Amino acid sequence: MSSALETLRRDFGGDIIEPGATEYASASRSILASGSPAYVLRPKSVGDVQAGVRFAAGAGLVLSVRGGGHGFPGFGTNDDGVVIDLSKLANVEIIDKKRHHVRIGGGATWGQVAAVLAPNGLAISSGDTKGVGVGGLTLTGGIGWKVRKYGLALDNVVAAEVVTANGEVVHASAAENPELFWAIRGGGGNFGIVTAFEFAAHPTTDVFYGKIAFPASAAATVLQGWADYLRTAPEELTSVASFANPFAGGPEAPVEIHVAFDGDDPDLAAQAIDPIRRLGTVIDYDIARKPYADTLVDGATPPPGIHLVTRSAFADKESVPEVLQILAEVGASEGSPFIAVRSVGGAVSRVPHDATAYAHRQAELMFVTTIAGPQPVVEAAGPALETIWARLAPHVNGVYANFLASATEDDVAAIYPTQTYKRLAAVKRQYDPGNLFARNHNIRPR
Repeated sequence: MSSALETLRRDFGGDIIEPGATEYASASRSILASGSPAYVLRPKSVGDVQAGVRFAAGAGLVLSVRGGGHGFPGFGTNDDGVVIDLSKLANVEIIDKKRHHVRIGGGATWGQVAAVLAPNGLAISSGDTKGVGVGGLTLTGGIGWKVRKYGLALDNVVAAEVVTANGEVVHASAAENPELFWAIRGGGGNFGIVTAFEFAAHPTTDVFYGKIAFPASAAATVLQGWADYLRTAPEELTSVASFANPFAGGPEAPVEIHVAFDGDDPDLAAQAIDPIRRLGTVIDYDIARKPYADTLVDGATPPPGIHLVTRSAFADKESVPEVLQILAEVGASEGSPFIAVRSVGGAVSRVPHDATAYAHRQAELMFVTTIAGPQPVVEAAGPALETIWARLAPHVNGVYANFLASATEDDVAAIYPTQTYKRLAAVKRQYDPGNLFARNHNIRPR
C-alpha cells in the first residue's frame, strides 16, 4: 500500500482528500448516500484518472466512480476504498459547429451542458435535473424531455474516451473499438471510466413546457386516455404523468400531466397538447413557452436520515391497460408510493434492439414508484410495496437502471436480457477481467 500511495502522490495532479481533511465530510458522500472512503480523488486530467485507477487496482481497494452523484444505490461512494470524483473534468466544448458535435467531460452535469449549448441554439435530450451527471445518466439510458423525437441520451453519443481497468486510455466509436462503444451505451460503468463523451447535439428553439392537473378521482380515465393519445401524438410531444404525491395529499393529490412540446409555434403546440386537456376536468393549467434549458430543474438533496427507495419497470403496448389500472388503484390507497409514468416510444423504438446495450426499445411506458422517509418508515412500507410489485409483475418487463435503488442479481437480469448480458460479459472480460469496476449494476467477467 505504501508504495502504491507514494506512486499516487507522485503521479496525481488533482486533489487527494483523506479522512480528517476539511473537505472530507462533503467529499465522502454522494447526493443520496453516505460513505467513509479511505481516499477521495478529484482528478484534473485524464492522466490523473489513469493514476487513480492504477492506484486502486494496485492497492486492492474497492473503487467507486462519481459523476453527478445522484445514483439511487449509492455507487458513488464506499467504505474504506477509493472514490474517483470526476467533477473537475466538466468542460463542455462545441468541437464541430457544422455537425453540432459537442465534447463533454465525464464529470459535467446536464445543467452545465445546457448553459453552454443554449446560447448556441443547441440542445441534447438528457434528463430533467440540472445537477445529474452526464456520465451516469448516459451510460444507462437518458429518458428526457425530447426522448420521443431524439431518442435516449445514449442514442446521441458518437464517441467516448475511456480509461480502462489497466489504466490505459481507449477511444470508442462506431469505427474504433466498436464492441466497447456498443457496451458503454447501456452497460453502465462496467467497462471503464468515461472521461469524455462526444455527442451529436441538435438545433433547438424554445419549447412549450408545463403541466395540466386533473382530480385524483379521474386517475384511471385520464391515465388511460393519456397513454392512448401518446401512441399517435406528434413526436415533438413528450409527457410524464405523476400522481399520489405524498407532499400534495397522497391519494388525494392531483394527477399531473407534465408536457414538453419541442417547438415554438403556438398553434402546433396547442394542437399537440389540447387532446390532453380534453381528457377530464382540468383543475390547473400551467404551460408556457420557455427556453429548453429552463425545463431542467434543480434537484433536491434529501435531509440527513431520509432514504429513497425507487423501483422501475417498462410496459409494452399490450400491457399498458393493466399496468395503468393497477397503478391508478394503488395511487388511490393510503400509503401509496409516489408514482410517475414516462412516455417513451417514438425515436427510441426505431433504433434496432441490438444496436446498443440498452435493451428495452419497444416499451411504450416506463414507470417509477418511490417511497421516502427515515429508515424505519421505509422498512415499514416494504411489505406493501412488495405486494404492489407482485400485482404488476405479470404485466411488466425489464428495469430502467437510472431509477433503481437496489443492485441484486435479479435487478441486473431485469436490466439486461440474457443475450445482451452474454455480449456484455464478453466485453467485460476484455476490458475489466478482474472486475475492478464492480460498483454498479455489475456485469461479471464470466
